[in-house]
Amino acid sequence: MTTNERKDLAATMHVDAAPETVFPLLCPVREYDWIEQWQCTMVYTRSGYAEPGCVFQTAFKNDAGGDEITDTWVVCRHEPDREVAFVRNNGHRTILYTITLEPDIRGTRMTWKQQLTGLTPEGNDMVRAATQAEFTTLVASLEIMLDHYCITGRRLSADDVRERLAGAS
Repeated sequence: MTTNERKDLAATMHVDAAPETVFPLLCPVREYDWIEQWQCTMVYTRSGYAEPGCVFQTAFKNDAGGDEITDTWVVCRHEPDREVAFVRNNGHRTILYTITLEPDIRGTRMTWKQQLTGLTPEGNDMVRAATQAEFTTLVASLEIMLDHYCITGRRLSADDVRERLAGAS
């Protein structure tokens, strides 16, 4: 038995576009098209886009609210129009991040899952700090951005996303 923390989070969204339209946008390069604050550094890709074995890095505030921390992401599953999964690691905690797409009558139903595992005492704090409510809000904001982009071809500002989230609650 280990003393490391583990937590599973899940949330769903709906996008008014077919999986074959949505799936290519779940790529670190294409996220610049629809997420205003997105920043990453590509480390390795043969095609220039997400693919099995693609590696990229992000630097966001750490999950426990501290300083910015660099995460390395590896695409570990890439099934076009069905599922993409990443292993995201920063040395303190690792996340298995899975996005599953299912066609439905109005477009695509997506299930977003994170399985967080602490690797160090600091990582265990990060896992404990991650909440279902915050993850649900993150996925809701991504839904607003992705749906808007699929419908209009334009990216929303972060202010517009916050305004729409506030109006939905």
